[in-house]
Amino acid sequence: MGRKVVVGMSGGVDSSVAAYLLKEQGYEVIGVTMRIWQDEEEQARAENGGCCGKSAVDDARKVAFVLGIPYYVMNFKDEFKHRVMEYFTEEYLRGRTPNPCIACNRYVKWESLLKRSLEIGADCIATGHYATVGRHPGGRLAVKNAVTARKDQTYALYSLTQEQLAHTLMPIGSYTKEEVRRIAREAGLPVAEKPDSQDICFVPDGDYAAFLEKEAPDRIPPEGNFVNTAGEVLGRHKGITHYTVGQRRGLGLSLGHPVFVAEIRPDTNEVVIGEDAEIRTTEVYCDDIRYMAMEALERPRRALVKIRYAHQGENALLEKMPDGRVKLTFDRPVRAATPGQAAVFYEDGWVLGGGTIL
Repeated sequence: MGRKVVVGMSGGVDSSVAAYLLKEQGYEVIGVTMRIWQDEEEQARAENGGCCGKSAVDDARKVAFVLGIPYYVMNFKDEFKHRVMEYFTEEYLRGRTPNPCIACNRYVKWESLLKRSLEIGADCIATGHYATVGRHPGGRLAVKNAVTARKDQTYALYSLTQEQLAHTLMPIGSYTKEEVRRIAREAGLPVAEKPDSQDICFVPDGDYAAFLEKEAPDRIPPEGNFVNTAGEVLGRHKGITHYTVGQRRGLGLSLGHPVFVAEIRPDTNEVVIGEDAEIRTTEVYCDDIRYMAMEALERPRRALVKIRYAHQGENALLEKMPDGRVKLTFDRPVRAATPGQAAVFYEDGWVLGGGTIL
């Protein structure tokens, strides 16, 4: 791999330390922040949070100055709007729960940023993800768990291609968060104590329903019925975009015991309510399969599968169906397998691949 690297700098401590480490290793480092906000109002909303708002640019520029590296802001508004924000909106309108970080990684941070970086003469890109890139014993490139499980970010990287991985560096995957902050302090980086951003960057207040009403005001589903798994009406819901499978809080139902969203039915505008046992299953199907450490699923194979970012993972048998879907049969029931989220397959810490839960 060549020595000129574009580091995607979000203005946070992780990407800043990634840039510092690579410079210390002798790379010719160029800092880049991706401008993805659609207008000044949205940019202002992210002034104190988010990974690509005004504060991100200001902080990344300060870090680049301290490191003595070139720094640029690249415009990816169109790519982000189409690949991430529109996808996010459409999925919620379909009664599914999207993962915008996976879409952003796949289509913006890698597909678009890598393409533009190679065009300006860089050999690779680098990010501040808590993961490592290496060659799986089977021969293919793959991402592997970071040393700290609490911060591991491999779940959101399963869709990266072999070509993208061949031009990718992830220098902080061998460090804990505490070590990264210590490195930042010792290097005199001004973001050493900056808090991590927690929310989706373009919905910094966490109000997804309000975002959707702004993005698609004429298509917001109306109020409808809460029903139980037997079809009996339990009450009225505010609209399917307000709910996700597994949700307990904010339902407004008083049934005398805890209940959860078990299913969302956009065709009938119903939100199905169930008991805890009714949102657990041993069988999950997924499509849009992306393979990483393995080239394909030719025969049934066992793996550890995570069905959401914070899931610890559960052992399962992976089987390819005739229609291309993959059936996951878990050793123990998993809770709230949510349509639209990713199921990511692991073996010995390596990402084998993943798909979208149906």
